[in-house]
Amino acid sequence: MTEQEANRICDGIRQIAYDLHVYLGVGYLEKVYENGLAHRLIKAGMTVQVQQPIQIADEDGFVIGEYIADMVVEGIVVELKAVSTLLQIHVAQLLNYLKAMNIEHGLLINFGSEKFQCRKYA
Repeated sequence: MTEQEANRICDGIRQIAYDLHVYLGVGYLEKVYENGLAHRLIKAGMTVQVQQPIQIADEDGFVIGEYIADMVVEGIVVELKAVSTLLQIHVAQLLNYLKAMNIEHGLLINFGSEKFQCRKYA
């Protein structure tokens, strides 16, 4: 995926997430935002995989851990939060997911703050 394609997809995800944030406001559990975002992204014609499993392997391939990414949209990892403020640990979580999945681009979206928060990482 080119940088231009990734930016176009991220912009679309960001706008749909923003619209959902305006509609719902704050105070719901993360799962509500996840379901709403997945629904709206699918309605917009995007390919969405929710609760995407991730395996963490040692250098010899032995699986040493498993995680679940909130969603992968058109090849972009989307990690959702419903917290008052994003922390560095949330950023580290997304960056680790990108590395483990060998995916270049990701979005960290927080629905828990009055001010919409969406950050792109590559």
